Amino acid sequence: MTILVTGGAGFIGSNFVLDWLDHSDEAVINLDKLTYAGNLANLVSIERSQQYVFVHGDIGDSALIGRLLAEHQPRAILNFAAESHVDRSIHGPGDFIETNIVGTFHLLEAVRAYWSRLSPDGQRSLRFLHVSTDEVYGSLSKDEPAFTENHRYEPNSPYSASKAASDHLVRAYHHTYGLPVLTTNCSNNYGPYHFPEKLIPLMIVNALAGKPLPVYGDGQQIRDWLYVKDHCSAIRRVLEAGALGETYNIGGWNEKPNLDIVHMVCAILDELKPRADGRAYRAQITYVADRPGHDRRYAIDARKIERELGWKPAETFETGIRKTVQWYLDNPDWTADIQSGAYREWVEKNYTGRTA
Repeated sequence: MTILVTGGAGFIGSNFVLDWLDHSDEAVINLDKLTYAGNLANLVSIERSQQYVFVHGDIGDSALIGRLLAEHQPRAILNFAAESHVDRSIHGPGDFIETNIVGTFHLLEAVRAYWSRLSPDGQRSLRFLHVSTDEVYGSLSKDEPAFTENHRYEPNSPYSASKAASDHLVRAYHHTYGLPVLTTNCSNNYGPYHFPEKLIPLMIVNALAGKPLPVYGDGQQIRDWLYVKDHCSAIRRVLEAGALGETYNIGGWNEKPNLDIVHMVCAILDELKPRADGRAYRAQITYVADRPGHDRRYAIDARKIERELGWKPAETFETGIRKTVQWYLDNPDWTADIQSGAYREWVEKNYTGRTA
């Protein structure tokens, strides 16, 4: 048996591929476009595995997808492929529309054609699992209840709007054509192999380099944090037992303001790798102008997946963040290798010139 994973060289995708091969003897075909955040170094430990095949390609390439489906006959397609950074979507929304909407459409069309040619038993057993985000639901006030699967879609950035559109396409292909789909909407992930444009890895990398730790606005934007390995176990469970056409919210039950996250990272670094001058890493915190349309709070109500599928996260934020900081301390070469000229140009573009 085989599964096809798209976007499997990115942060969540590569963690899922590694997790899958740790728990299953089924082969994985990994299709990834290898944009700036796709990194084959994440998967170097399995590159010689007979259970693993990497294919360099785009989910928008219908002919390629069709060939892969025909050749490998996967029993499941898991779509992690996405442009996923809000700040980048503000600076350049076109890539997000192309990958997250148009690319998902082409992928769905190829899978629908493949599914239509399967035997009745093959059609019943096939699964298309679409990995999405809680950002499609918009923003919550401090006292509003957390997002459930029935919450109205109110995306506020080009990124979240493009993911919302992809979710609607997946839903439509189930209700119109009968395609056997599953959708997951996750909260903010963190953990190993996280590209350092996002909050937690950026803070770790900048702290160790002696650079400013940029905090948007007042730093009181609240997010629900999910350790990436918990996310992987949830996806495996949804693929195994999720009801067709259903959506499952996946969260870590860890709502925390961004500034608290930065303080926790600094405190762990103070303990594990103190600064040479003896000062606390908090001294590097710098407040910068907030990004346009910054959502104030996200929170996931993950009771449905626990009630129906028996899943809940294994990590608390305190255990997960310590493992994450330790991973970056243990893997300085990985961090150094991905901080290319393109990455430095992006950091300069996004942070330089922001008023305090």
